[in-house]
Amino acid sequence: MTTRDAGPSGALRVAPSILAADFGSLAAAVRDIDAETDWLHVDVMDGHFVPNVSIGPPVVHSLRRYSTRFFDCHLMMTEPGRYLEAFAKAGADGCTVHVEVGGTAALIADARSLGLRVGLAANPDTPFTKVAPYLGDIDLLLLMTVFPGFGGQSFLGDVMPKVNEARREVDAHDLALDIEVDGGIDLTTAPIAVEAGANVLVAGSAIFGQPVPLEAAHELRAAALSVRS
Repeated sequence: MTTRDAGPSGALRVAPSILAADFGSLAAAVRDIDAETDWLHVDVMDGHFVPNVSIGPPVVHSLRRYSTRFFDCHLMMTEPGRYLEAFAKAGADGCTVHVEVGGTAALIADARSLGLRVGLAANPDTPFTKVAPYLGDIDLLLLMTVFPGFGGQSFLGDVMPKVNEARREVDAHDLALDIEVDGGIDLTTAPIAVEAGANVLVAGSAIFGQPVPLEAAHELRAAALSVRS
């Protein structure tokens, strides 16, 4: 497996979520927004950890030939450890597991041994104390701004204090760690998330649900950068 460079930690990144794309023309959709894509976010749902089913390693493998971008795979699964190797072989560059499923230390070690960039996710109602012990062992902290399972949900602003707390810890300990937010990210909420401390923005409907997705991604980046200037 060849892992693509994720780029420097802390840099602002736009990560379009293919969950909101037209699966009937997924390769074309990914190519169309490539110029404004830093990472490509791949939502994987097992129908158990979350009440929905999406895609698996075969789709990642098929899509890999159409994109050279970093594949940021979010495993919303009860047993992600069973599938880490399959995703790595399929072309995933990073895999994020949820702290809520347990066995976190072992999952981090397994992902690292496969050469994956390692992420840890927390649902909106999971306190920061649950992920804090692992900050030095991971590359990405994903703080969900909706409850995972379905796209198009409204942004939960009360997650922002948790994002701010994570940013303070990352900066205080000079950690090479990205802080990602996912759920309800659009032109209005992207600046709010960045101001709170996030640097990776996952956006689905705000990009793929717009008439011209490439322009939408460009506008989202500009909105996010406006609070960094």
